[in-house]
Amino acid sequence: MVTNRWSGLLLASPLALILALFLIVPIGTIVVVSFFDYDSVRMFPAFVWTNYEELFLSPITWKTYFQTLQFAAITWAICLIVGFTVAYFLAFHIASPLMQTALFLVCTIPFWTSNVIRMISWIPFLGRNGLLNQALMGMGAINEPLEFLLFSNFAVILAYVHLYALFMVVPIFNSMVRIDRALIEAARDAGATEWQVLRNVVIPLARPGIMIGSILVVAVVMGDFVTVRLMSGGQSASVGLMMVNAMSLLQYPAAAANAVVLLIVVLLMIAAMLRIVDIRKEL
Repeated sequence: MVTNRWSGLLLASPLALILALFLIVPIGTIVVVSFFDYDSVRMFPAFVWTNYEELFLSPITWKTYFQTLQFAAITWAICLIVGFTVAYFLAFHIASPLMQTALFLVCTIPFWTSNVIRMISWIPFLGRNGLLNQALMGMGAINEPLEFLLFSNFAVILAYVHLYALFMVVPIFNSMVRIDRALIEAARDAGATEWQVLRNVVIPLARPGIMIGSILVVAVVMGDFVTVRLMSGGQSASVGLMMVNAMSLLQYPAAAANAVVLLIVVLLMIAAMLRIVDIRKEL
């Protein structure tokens, strides 16, 4: 019995070492630095609450967190609709597994290029003199270019959906292909409509995939800063962008404190999601 216990510990030790080196130590370092003091050129080892006090007492911080949560919520909702629709079509309307794989690979084509390149590609399309405005003016739908299409919150949300919709498609599709088709046939034989089948059979059984996709999308959007910087033209802010700006000014303790708060917020959001659905069934 003792031999088996030591064997289990030895088998788990490599993974524990990796987690300690690449997860626990970095997070611990960020927490420690968040209590340091600093001036315009350097930081001092200390234990002060100044960084957290400045963070929580600043109205800019609350506005930035609120806007980041808005971005996350809207992106999550749109990605959920798009991801569920695409996954449902692939799982239930494409009979051939080969065709399912082929269409799924088509969905991944945008991921073959850099995120930055995919974001920049929207600029000539959405710009004031871009393709979309020119097409709408050519059709007579508008008299002057639409200003909100680029360098706005709309552009940020559009880029987020473009970048992360696949994060919702993959887990939902993986859940849907596992659904026993006999359950759907039984529901139809019992007189259920397509909407009732979707609501009472498909959605409940696809919940683990929905929750995994939701965690991925929300976590990535909450920590993103590149998309907001490029697509808003500096007119919007996010928590990640606020941390980058602090680091550019050598305010590393302030950025570390912000990172700790953001980590806690994201973990609380994920914990709330895990209370709804046990995703261990999916893993």
